[in-house]
Amino acid sequence: MDLATIVQILDSTLRLATPLLFACLAGLFSERAGIFDIGLEGKLLISAFFSAAYAHYTGSAWAGLGVGVLAAVVFSAIHGIASITFRGNQLISGVALNFLAAGVTVVVAQSWFSQGGRTPPLAGDARFQRLDLPFAEALRDVPVLGPVYSQILSGHSILVYLGLLTVPATWWLLYRSRFGLRLRAVGENPAAVDTAGVSVVRLRFMAVIICGVLCGIGGAYLATSLSAGFVKDMSAGRGFIALAALIFAKWRPWHALGAVLLFGMLEAIANRFPSLNLGIVTLPGQFMSALPYILTVVILAGFVGRATPPRAGGEPYAKER
Repeated sequence: MDLATIVQILDSTLRLATPLLFACLAGLFSERAGIFDIGLEGKLLISAFFSAAYAHYTGSAWAGLGVGVLAAVVFSAIHGIASITFRGNQLISGVALNFLAAGVTVVVAQSWFSQGGRTPPLAGDARFQRLDLPFAEALRDVPVLGPVYSQILSGHSILVYLGLLTVPATWWLLYRSRFGLRLRAVGENPAAVDTAGVSVVRLRFMAVIICGVLCGIGGAYLATSLSAGFVKDMSAGRGFIALAALIFAKWRPWHALGAVLLFGMLEAIANRFPSLNLGIVTLPGQFMSALPYILTVVILAGFVGRATPPRAGGEPYAKER
């Protein structure tokens, strides 16, 4: 494998890992507060559709992003009402949102555009354009540093860089702020937080809203940056892969970045090599395409070591009277 191929794979890795990163960090906030969210997939999908639809109507990717985030926040609010206010089963609520998103996006897309459940292709300002980092061209021919900076790090949309910046912001918010301390405490021992006079309901709702915002950005990136419009089921299981990455990362932001980059690299390799000849055996295209999902199953089966979720995760909290 030559240097040019490695650079192309790493460049694709960063692009493909971005929606996973937003969804993974979204799940991190929600689950750290004790709310398990199987509905990440549905939030990505609903955001992808509405961001593409409104970007098409307005000709602005930013307008599409705003509407996509709003759609995902609405889904998060529904999940919050079901699991926090009415203390329903969090897993069932998340699965219901996934089914709802899968159906609504196709039906509404067909009603609005009559193109078989897809939106018209996006072009120009309706898509987020690539950004070239300063001195990228000047450093292109510098050994090692040049390809890394000018071809791997430079040339992505602004949402890719926003995703990378969200990782240290998430770490600081969770581990260096009062809000983060309380949020993590709610996921571990909500009764103690309640005793201290802090509203468990308010903190959990704040967590699921943050989850909706991040999923909304991830979905908008799928439709207005990584692709040029919405197609049916375009999230393609990324919400579930993000959950696996979250478990792999043991609910820690920096480890989450490494996990999603691993998944993104597997997808990039599968795209670059539809079938891979290892000399002794040739891996077929179906196996290569399934690599990220195979790793998901391996992680969820527990082969990467024990991952202990927040102790109060998945448990509704009722205030003692």
